[in-house]
Amino acid sequence: MKVTQRTVRLELTEPLRISRSTMSARDAVWLTVEHDGLTGHGEAVTSVYYGLDADTLERLFADVATDLVRFRDPESALEALRSGEPAGSPETPPAVTAAVGAALLDLVGKRAGSPVHRLLGAPSAPVAATARTIGITSPMRAGAEARRLAASGFEVVKVKAGAPDPEEDIERVRVVRDAAPRVRLLLDPNGAWTVAQAGALLPRFAELGVEAVEQPLAPGDPEALAALAERSPLPVIADEDAVGLEDVRRLAGRVHGVNVKLAKCGGVHAALRIAESIEGSGTELMLGCLTASSLGLAPAVHLADRARWVDLDGHLLLAHDPWTGIGGTDGFVRTTDLPGLGVHPRAASGTATGAVAEARVETTVGTSTGTSHATRTGTEEIRRADVA
Repeated sequence: MKVTQRTVRLELTEPLRISRSTMSARDAVWLTVEHDGLTGHGEAVTSVYYGLDADTLERLFADVATDLVRFRDPESALEALRSGEPAGSPETPPAVTAAVGAALLDLVGKRAGSPVHRLLGAPSAPVAATARTIGITSPMRAGAEARRLAASGFEVVKVKAGAPDPEEDIERVRVVRDAAPRVRLLLDPNGAWTVAQAGALLPRFAELGVEAVEQPLAPGDPEALAALAERSPLPVIADEDAVGLEDVRRLAGRVHGVNVKLAKCGGVHAALRIAESIEGSGTELMLGCLTASSLGLAPAVHLADRARWVDLDGHLLLAHDPWTGIGGTDGFVRTTDLPGLGVHPRAASGTATGAVAEARVETTVGTSTGTSHATRTGTEEIRRADVA
């Protein structure tokens, strides 16, 4: 197998503000695995929260590429990954493992002539209403955005909360509710509240028709989150406190939902193990994402029919999505019966503002020697705060 990688800059249409940061761009590293004339692709994005910058991702992908050459074909590599064998080293972050798994699934699916969802046991192509995020902004802007989204077909809107003045959050949600009375509302403070604040605010959001709240408390105290869920008037979904399988097992039956992001749990097969672990517990599955391209979102879309809540809008926040194939602009993400992930590169938008930047790093690892070489361009790298 031949493995290559490419790093690009993804610009957002407008900055997205949450309780802990504001993001306007992030880097994405694309991994391509080639075998017998076919290619599979995966993506990992930089994240301040998870401690992953572009240089780190490039180095980790190079390590993974050297490791992949020991497999005779992508099927055996995918089976090793599915069985729990680490990609690269045991310290490989979940986001990198998820991207490697995505590239292998894409390639294996193409070799078998099968879409990924069928490889995973789903007979038909998933279609799901996705939430669309409105960041911390003025009530007037939030209301206008909610009205536009509802007119476009969105049935679910997620409103970010955690402003310094909680009354701003209340007013933002109230205006969104008035502007789009028929949409389902989710709330996400990204861990901004204390227990006392959450206890006081959640009944007020319940009165405004909010359906569920993600991670209202600062992560690091899952017992406090479970205690809050027990008395909350709204379903409580764990996000930052539910990173991997062991976290979820501790919370199963004690919170109403867990937000599974492939980049934090380790990919499709890790997500399936989490979904299996909460069956019958009363805790339901939410599928979430980081801001990424359609390539980065596609693996989760192939699981979308297994979740109660779907929040796979990261590609919709971009000024230019360099990949296409999962929809979403009408409020619904979907897969097709095309082999593999079902996504393909979109034509570049030239030098227009918001276009994907030139590749900052390209690396090739050959199958015969396992050596690598890298070519760097002069693209300036600007670090941005990120959003989970």
